[in-house]
Amino acid sequence: MARARTLTTLAAAGAVLAASLTLTTTPPIASAHPTPSTAAGEPGRPTTVSTGWTIPWGVSWLPDGSAALVTERDDFRVWRVSRDGKDKQLLGTVPESQTTGGEGGLMGIAVDPAWNTSRHVYVMHTSAEGNRIARMTYDGTSLTGYKPLLKGIKKNRYHNGGRLAFGPDGHLYATTGDAQDKPLAQDKNSLSGKILRLTKDGGPAPGNPFGNYVYSLGHRNPQGLAFDARGRLWEAELGDSKRDELNLIKPGGNYGWPTCEGACGVAGLTDPKKTWPVADASPSGAAVIDGAVYLAALRGKRLWRVPINADNENVGTAKAYYVGEYGRLRSVTAVPGADELWLSTTNADANGGQPDGSDKILRVPIG
Repeated sequence: MARARTLTTLAAAGAVLAASLTLTTTPPIASAHPTPSTAAGEPGRPTTVSTGWTIPWGVSWLPDGSAALVTERDDFRVWRVSRDGKDKQLLGTVPESQTTGGEGGLMGIAVDPAWNTSRHVYVMHTSAEGNRIARMTYDGTSLTGYKPLLKGIKKNRYHNGGRLAFGPDGHLYATTGDAQDKPLAQDKNSLSGKILRLTKDGGPAPGNPFGNYVYSLGHRNPQGLAFDARGRLWEAELGDSKRDELNLIKPGGNYGWPTCEGACGVAGLTDPKKTWPVADASPSGAAVIDGAVYLAALRGKRLWRVPINADNENVGTAKAYYVGEYGRLRSVTAVPGADELWLSTTNADANGGQPDGSDKILRVPIG
């Protein structure tokens, strides 16, 4: 699958977090529904926005909501896709990228919430020395000025994490896997098995609980990050052989791996808010909209919806949608200014076994 290309010219690119810094203007989106007819607040039948993809991984929207940027993992390519899906433009490739022959490559993408003045775009990708977070500048015509901000995050064939998201505090959050070196997840001085919190210039964000990049620890392979309307951070995490997790992340929290998988019940370790058998989930992308967390499931081949409570930390009953209909699901993203989700497949990876170009982006309308 690894098809690394020589650096090409990067054309106009940029992506922005759909929600504002206060996260109060996120468009309402509710649960998915398995039938064409819609109940109140639930999505109807998905339609295809764009085809011809090979492992689309990260999705982020331009400031005006006219188009989204999409990364392809193994080719390191960045594309611009118009809101209606009719215009798909190759913007170029991210330099110094490599695959790991497994899950590494070009992964997450996020844009500075102050993009209109800074023009900064952030990516997370695998390189020769390890996984890294880098910044580029989008001048309206091309994506230039590649600058690594944080290097040396341990890489492996599997468990690389890779998601990026800006928080309501204006800082950049990133997920990292344990790189199949389990003890690193409990090492506060390691970047692996963590959620990291960075400034826009790549330094440890002020107020981080351990005085370094680490925001939370004890993670195995986190791949979903999403903030709710109250500014709370929710995380989707792939388990080992027993339980996948939905966690409510707090600074300094220890989420248990490798001491436990799923609920721990151990003093000093934080239990997940929801768990699933790994065959039913293996969650990658996450989105929060209209009082619910949505998780795109890889092995489970379904979209999960978990209601959350604005007044406390309780969650409701999880419900699955589109089970097996579209194969492996990688990302789920709220469409700015509309009652819609974008949902991407990842069937062209090694586990999906489909040929290059077989993946697609789906639009999920909300009734």
